[in-house]
Amino acid sequence: MMPRPLLTLLLVLGFGVPAALAAEPKAPATPAAAPTSDLTTYYFGLILKGPNFAAYGKEDRAKLQALHLANIERLAKLGKLLVAGPFEDNGEWRGIFIFKCGSLAEAQALAASDPEVQTGRLRVELHPWMTTKGSIHDPDFTPAK
Repeated sequence: MMPRPLLTLLLVLGFGVPAALAAEPKAPATPAAAPTSDLTTYYFGLILKGPNFAAYGKEDRAKLQALHLANIERLAKLGKLLVAGPFEDNGEWRGIFIFKCGSLAEAQALAASDPEVQTGRLRVELHPWMTTKGSIHDPDFTPAK
């Protein structure tokens, strides 16, 4: 075994200590901010069951669904709605909207134009969402058959 004073001296001088421990402490790295010119804001809408979700019979639900789909097609043709679709698990979360518009207020107005939202059968929770420009492609929407 090494005598204690020699061991202490070696540790103080950095011998036998990993270089990372002996090196001068460095300032923590700061994450590079993404250039804002490469980002764009969309509005992500989480479609949820509304307070009146169960208040409609089968016939009324079918009529509302047809109006809901017509509104989706209208917003898509305007270039305001890039993505819309349901979740398949029949849970509290019913689907999503991704709006391309100028403000949260505009996205709220677009979501409020949905007949299922107007009846309270559905509700939409909206969030500004940033992503790299070009990562969402505007699809060609074709009329529903």
